[in-house]
Amino acid sequence: MSSSRPDSLADPFVTAPNTPLNLSQSLEPPRASYLSSTPETAASARDSYAESPDNTSPLVQDNEKRDAIAYGQDSRAELGLRKRSILRRPLFWLVAFTVVIVVVLAVVLPVYFVVIKPHDYSTNGASASGSGSGNPTSPGPPGTTTTGGNGSLITMADGTTFTYLNPFGGIWMDNPNDPFNNDAYPNSWTPPLNSSWTWGVDKIYGVNIGGLFVLEPFITPALYQQYPDAVDEWTLSTLMAADTASGGLQQIETHYSTFITEQDIAEIAGAGLNWIRLPIPFWAIEKWDFEPFLEKVCWPYILRVLQWARKYGIRVNLDLHTIPGSQNGYNHSGKSGSINFLNGVMGLANAQRALDYIRIITEFISQPEWVDVVPVFSIVNEALVSTIGTDQITSFYLLAHDMIRNITGYGEGHGPYIAIHDGFLGTAAWANFLQGSDRIILDTHPYFAFDSQSDWSPIATGTGLSAGGIWPQQACSAWGPGINTSQTAFGITIAGEFSGGYNDCGLYLTGVGNTASYGTSCSLFLDSSQWNDTMKAGLYEFTLASMDALQDWFFWTWKIGNSSTTNSVQSPLWSYQLGLQNGWIPTDPRTAVGTCAALGVTGPQFDGVYEAYQTGGPGAGTIVASSVTSYGQYPPTPINGLTVGAIQSLLPTYTSTSAVPTLPPPTFSPSPSPSVSAGNGWFDSGDTGLAPTQVQGCTYPNAWDAVSSAMPTALCPSTGVVTPVTTSLSTSR
Repeated sequence: MSSSRPDSLADPFVTAPNTPLNLSQSLEPPRASYLSSTPETAASARDSYAESPDNTSPLVQDNEKRDAIAYGQDSRAELGLRKRSILRRPLFWLVAFTVVIVVVLAVVLPVYFVVIKPHDYSTNGASASGSGSGNPTSPGPPGTTTTGGNGSLITMADGTTFTYLNPFGGIWMDNPNDPFNNDAYPNSWTPPLNSSWTWGVDKIYGVNIGGLFVLEPFITPALYQQYPDAVDEWTLSTLMAADTASGGLQQIETHYSTFITEQDIAEIAGAGLNWIRLPIPFWAIEKWDFEPFLEKVCWPYILRVLQWARKYGIRVNLDLHTIPGSQNGYNHSGKSGSINFLNGVMGLANAQRALDYIRIITEFISQPEWVDVVPVFSIVNEALVSTIGTDQITSFYLLAHDMIRNITGYGEGHGPYIAIHDGFLGTAAWANFLQGSDRIILDTHPYFAFDSQSDWSPIATGTGLSAGGIWPQQACSAWGPGINTSQTAFGITIAGEFSGGYNDCGLYLTGVGNTASYGTSCSLFLDSSQWNDTMKAGLYEFTLASMDALQDWFFWTWKIGNSSTTNSVQSPLWSYQLGLQNGWIPTDPRTAVGTCAALGVTGPQFDGVYEAYQTGGPGAGTIVASSVTSYGQYPPTPINGLTVGAIQSLLPTYTSTSAVPTLPPPTFSPSPSPSVSAGNGWFDSGDTGLAPTQVQGCTYPNAWDAVSSAMPTALCPSTGVVTPVTTSLSTSR
């Protein structure tokens, strides 16, 4: 929470500079000026340019002042002068010279713009409409750099075009000969991808790309309405595969290719946002034979989104949203039902697979081509720790931390930050977690919609600060103090998900076939066309309060697909895009700053300074001995979900004898110059371990429904060749 709130929606923080610049400075485009300056002056240059009231340079402002004096707007001094010949008056010659210039320009400019300009394909990306001034930049021929700001023309891969609308000074960059160029930035207050992100200073204003690669019923309702018996992606995939007449599983690929387009990513940048959180499934890498998912097909589409993010300067929190066996039993884990990750008879075996998928993703995104675009890797989404156990999940996280850092190296700049979810325990439960670990982020997902509350007070209560009823203050009070405290007690703390859904109304929001609990009817909340200005004002104020309280956040989610029965969004509280279009989401997320203080909600304030190890500084990776003693033995003991008297050493496990399914790099059209390396998908050549697979001759229970399965009575194989992996972790790197 911040102590002050700006009064207007327009860039509220820095006034336009009024110090004259020399001529050479004024002619240098803002982007080029930024690139040629130090990080400190670059930040100042970005802010001063973009935050002037009309994006007018200081030189132009000063010239206007001088012109006002020079061209007779104060002519009293002339009244006392002796009349001279008109030919001897400087003003005459100045006017004559101006007339000549106007005539010349009238002749030359049409020739330039009609004949010369269309063929002037500059390869200097910094000078091509990079100022955000509204001048369009058309793409050049293959192999040339294209860049632009507000008002520039974007041509997508299919040949269609749209205009890039970004009033916040963002610059996109596209260079076919340099496809891993990281010069772009989404707005004036966000550093380019090729510059450092400063935690505690730079703020995440983010949005999830939910429903694209993990098919949740409420985000993509039409897919589930087509198959009414489907309740999760497991059942949806099974039913689709059997429906060959409609295209079988390839219907999912059609969804991948159409649900989110490049224009969506451009609009995200134009909305003042600077991060996306991208949920992906493990079957982007592989699936096993008993799983019905569409294997590997989404990976090229994931790379496409990452490249779009790069083009518009947006950073990515890559989120492994599904875990073998399910980490929470919810439909968005791949299969609803029981929890079989680190829980039950197949808990250890599924954890082996999960760890290997985390390893494979880490290897890919730690390559130099991707490390700036994907600075955060969320390794397990929403593990239900009340079932799995705090000690058990902590042991897994410690093992994953050491595995990741053995791949990336330790300290700032070596691979992604590791994000872990709070497991629905709240942020306070994770205070002092693995002190000395290298760059771990705590991720919390605060929602009123799912907290089983019975108080559904109205939100349409007025306008301005009186809007929203109890809900804005509730967001500030419930979330703000905990976030601020966790920044000190844990370290970097973000809200990987939140929404405008203060109630649980929405088609399929709580699952296919489930009912919502908002009073007697949800009808109003399913149809945003019914919302009046007071309703929108209440939602707007609630959203501002949530953003301010959470500080670094990702809204869930960018886009909700239409219902096939109404051809409209029936979970409108959850669509950032729809809220932007209709007025209950702010067009500038910075306007949220200070909302809680303005509402009279105060509390502890984080000063923006983290301990050095938490951001990869000195001590990062040297975990305190007490944590290693408590959590350094793996597998953890006990595993929950077993029958009384079960012998844990007999739990089924896999053997590491299979070839690793590495993730391929993208292909580009047109192809870049031969000097450009796309990598091979594997950052650490010293990481040569094989992938887990089933042991031949052993029988395994259903990996996704084994909690109630009978325990093995003997080790398989009986020779003892395969035993549960035991790992002892040291306290130093």
